[in-house]
Amino acid sequence: MIDASIQTDVRSQPVLPLTTRLGPVHIAVTDRARALAIWQDVVGLDLIAEQGNELTLGAGGKPLIVLETGAVRSSQRHTIGLYHVAIHVLHRVDLAQMAVRALQRNVRISPTDHLVSEAIYLWDLDGNGIEITFETPWRGTLSDPDKGHYAVTKEGKPHSGRDPIDLDGLLAELGENPVLALRMPAGTRIGHVHVHVNDLHMAMDFYRDVIGFAGFLLIQSFGMGDVGLDYMPHTIAFNIWSGPNAGLPQAGSAGLRWFTIVVPDAATLDGVKSRLAAANAPIAEVDGGVETQDPFGNRLKIVVEA
Repeated sequence: MIDASIQTDVRSQPVLPLTTRLGPVHIAVTDRARALAIWQDVVGLDLIAEQGNELTLGAGGKPLIVLETGAVRSSQRHTIGLYHVAIHVLHRVDLAQMAVRALQRNVRISPTDHLVSEAIYLWDLDGNGIEITFETPWRGTLSDPDKGHYAVTKEGKPHSGRDPIDLDGLLAELGENPVLALRMPAGTRIGHVHVHVNDLHMAMDFYRDVIGFAGFLLIQSFGMGDVGLDYMPHTIAFNIWSGPNAGLPQAGSAGLRWFTIVVPDAATLDGVKSRLAAANAPIAEVDGGVETQDPFGNRLKIVVEA
């Protein structure tokens, strides 16, 4: 049970429109073949385009992940950067299909039941974290921190949010005569991004008050917080698990290059730019929007829906 005395109530309504979404996430990797062995063959993304050292992968023709080859070392532990990128699927059977692709290739996975979602965690061969998520909000809610539970079922029972998924039950979604899918279907999307920071309150101030997401939770006993729109699970999560003195990784390391927030119109972008300027955050104009950094150096771009 979480001690409510070490929770912080950060709940708020989003400033960003509810049609805001996450766009492509750019990740540095060391080698094309090693990267595709996980991102294409296990995760199940299509290679949509390849230009220079950039591999654009997605589902149903929609770009989701851009891999930039040429990193000279794997991702570094205990640094600022990517914890994982979460690719959300529409149907539970899609989660089961991905589990089969991993099991067929002896790729280690960690299937976890968060109550408001089911997730399978894995890593590419450079150590970049990946989560495949099936949202299940009808099963319960994340708890009010004052109640001392991570989550509560629809029947009102506390839930750890970290139970293992019954893998046999998940694979039963495939039916008696399964047809195995090589790729993720159309409708698959980037659901959330989870980054390493070294101060939860500064991160909450930035992603909630400056970028404009709703505050959801800041759980100091877990060392993490999250923000989103009007529903669980989160859109951006952040943790301090790399330690209070974590810094940016060495140049040339695999890991997060930047992630993209797509807003519906120019007026919303102008609002974000005004809040960034008021917070003295770095702002650089890019095609369709702006690039900035959170207080720890994680890069993000805010662009208008094309």
